[in-house]
Amino acid sequence: MTNPLRDNSTFERHADACAVVIFGASGDLTRRKLMPALYNLALGRYLAGSFAVVGVARREKSHQEFRTEMKEAVGKFSRRKPVDEAVWGDFEKGISYVPGTFEDKATYQKLREHLETLDQERGTRKNRLFYLAVPPADFGVIAQGLKEAGLVAPSNGKGGSRAAPDVQRNGAPWTRVVIEKPFGHDLASARELNATVGKVFSEDQVFRIDHYLGKETVQNLLVFRFANSLFEPVWTREHVDHVQITVAEEIGVEGRGKFYEQTGVTRDIVENHLMQLLCLTAMEPPISLEADAVRDEKVKVLRSLRPIERSLVTENVVRGQYGRGFVRAEEVPAYREEPDVASDSAVETYVAMRIFVDNWRWGGVPFYVRAGKRLLRRVTEIAVQFKKVPHTLFRPADGGITPNVLSLRIQPDEGISIRFTSKEPGQTTILRDVAMDFRYGAAFGSNTPEAYERLLLDAIRGDATLFTRSDEVEHQWAFMDRVFEGWNGGGGAPPPIYPAGSWGPEQADDLLARDGRRWRKP
Repeated sequence: MTNPLRDNSTFERHADACAVVIFGASGDLTRRKLMPALYNLALGRYLAGSFAVVGVARREKSHQEFRTEMKEAVGKFSRRKPVDEAVWGDFEKGISYVPGTFEDKATYQKLREHLETLDQERGTRKNRLFYLAVPPADFGVIAQGLKEAGLVAPSNGKGGSRAAPDVQRNGAPWTRVVIEKPFGHDLASARELNATVGKVFSEDQVFRIDHYLGKETVQNLLVFRFANSLFEPVWTREHVDHVQITVAEEIGVEGRGKFYEQTGVTRDIVENHLMQLLCLTAMEPPISLEADAVRDEKVKVLRSLRPIERSLVTENVVRGQYGRGFVRAEEVPAYREEPDVASDSAVETYVAMRIFVDNWRWGGVPFYVRAGKRLLRRVTEIAVQFKKVPHTLFRPADGGITPNVLSLRIQPDEGISIRFTSKEPGQTTILRDVAMDFRYGAAFGSNTPEAYERLLLDAIRGDATLFTRSDEVEHQWAFMDRVFEGWNGGGGAPPPIYPAGSWGPEQADDLLARDGRRWRKP
């Protein structure tokens, strides 16, 4: 019988029995994010008792060696310290390791035999979540290897629905695959990758992960918009002057020079993280919180983006590359001085764009987006600036009226701020720009779950709401490809150099100045 005293909302977040298989288990992502996330889920009692984690990588090591390495990683990178020995002791019983190369068919046969043993010993019920923490070049190889080894169960059509877990709990075994970004490097490669993965997995089995969507503050954007009647009526072109979305980082490429030479900040951040923030800001209310209902509305935004023609790239897009400078009073090298970076590299580490969403709600409202490395401070923010009052009753000498701004801070100081004009106390009318500020840490405590915790649990449960669908990926690339064509076709000069520790190149300020606007200082 169902316990009537049990919290249903908590119960719904529990996961099926399953085995999580991590390809690339010796990499940084597994150590820093995946294993700490799984441990924290176990600590919160979200995982089933019949649960296992299998690492797959090229290096030879025993089960115990892998467990020891993972415990060290959890102790170092988990948000909850120190490691709870009782919880870890139970959790590590389900951790194991299978060595082998991804090209070798024998690797998948060993994996199959091991998983069948876990089904018997751990009760994982033939449910599999394969996590590809590997470069994109390995996606197709691993997918084909899994298929040939008989490790991919047919789709039951329920993998991408919020209702799926309740349906599947007593149903047939399921198979899902989580794929890390970058998902392709242009539209053609994204389509090819979708086709390659699609030969093995159906769309409802594929979970393309963007960790930004797992952040609590990003998820709260939907709640803020669609659970509060105060804001949604003014979330339109009649009231909004423009929107600014900033993804700024203090750090440089952090030893990833070879990777950045192939991607640049546009492919690394703008095409995925930033475009997803734009979609959540501009989308219409979905008819429900079903995965496809939410993702349908995001796709509508992507389809509504005004294409940036090659001849207009220089008018709507600014790129830059960081030079030497000072970050937090410490001198840092230029991008071209980083390891594995060409001395004459033209790769962008900063990009700013003016984007228009050509639909009824947003027609004529510019979205100014920017992302960059080695900027003044680390901040991710969505700022909605409202139009000025149609008729001012106050003189400029009184202090003037500044436009109202609603800012949603994604990181690091998570919160929501509303700026408005108020009168200073006193016998004269002096206006002052003030803020009402909501901070997550103060309201809910600072120990917020990591993005990977939410996303891994959702993938195990078959909830694809916070994952990217194939058509989303292709529409994002279709928009960005026009920008690359403009750059490659002579539509822009080599990126100007901006000093590390600044807010980017001066040309980015000109992008807004031409419209009579300026960037916010987050």
